[in-house]
Amino acid sequence: MYNELVLISGNANPEIGRLIADGLGTELRAVDVARFSDGEVQVKVEENIRGTDVFLIQPTPPPAENWMELLLLIDAVKRASCRRVTAVVPYFGYARQDRKDQPRVPIGAKLMANLITAAGADRVLTIDLHAPQIQGFFDIPLDHLYSAPVLLRHFRDIDPEQTAVVAPDVGSMKMARSFAKRLHTSLAIIDKRRPRPNDMEVMNFIGDVEGKDVIIFDDMVDTAGTLCSAAAVCVEKQGARSVTACCTHPILSGPALERINQSPLKELVVTNTIPFERQAECEKIGILDVAPLLAEAIDRIHLEKTISALFH
Repeated sequence: MYNELVLISGNANPEIGRLIADGLGTELRAVDVARFSDGEVQVKVEENIRGTDVFLIQPTPPPAENWMELLLLIDAVKRASCRRVTAVVPYFGYARQDRKDQPRVPIGAKLMANLITAAGADRVLTIDLHAPQIQGFFDIPLDHLYSAPVLLRHFRDIDPEQTAVVAPDVGSMKMARSFAKRLHTSLAIIDKRRPRPNDMEVMNFIGDVEGKDVIIFDDMVDTAGTLCSAAAVCVEKQGARSVTACCTHPILSGPALERINQSPLKELVVTNTIPFERQAECEKIGILDVAPLLAEAIDRIHLEKTISALFH
């Protein structure tokens, strides 16, 4: 049993846990997640994991209980004498609070990194952090995967001459530039101003998308205000022929689905880092599977192999 690979999934996204287990040819270990009468989370690992290499799979979208479940699971497996525990967090919540951009506000991403470390995690595996510099918030090793290989396969049949990649804001410019380079397309950038959270105002459009099929890349879509405004600008003001969008993390809260349905978006392609069960409300949304990518990374980490081959 020593150094055996053990997979444990929390309740935030059990489906991706099962898919990862299938990809590795193993099974998820039994865990009991219960609630006290007042709602307090209680976890118990039902099997002996002494001396094993544990991978805890738990994205952390709202509600905040997903964070508590992750932290309690880490503490439980450490106290059960596992050899090593890796927190597999496909979606890292609170990543938008990565700096102090106003007086008297917290740096939530740093706080969450501290909590994972204090709970006893030995390393972290995640996909497409909202701000890559969050890697520096951790005092333990962090492996940062990119969904690009999965997303790019979806667009492998495009005509590069008739396609343009658009960054919906300056923050996503680096990611969009990488996609444009790998797809051999042109790049355009939307310069926006955000007067308040989940709201945006377009200031400038840099680039040419007239008569082209536009692909908008971003790491996450929350209320879809930025995305739908960007799509409208591309079609109505810049003369784009069509607009498709893709993102890694489909938060899709509040009026997001209504906005997407009413927007000129042809399709929104997302991944399953976060569970999305409302496809019937928005037929424009397609879901790609990142479980094989995570499974390969987990196998390589367990065997102490490099994961840099997964970036291509």
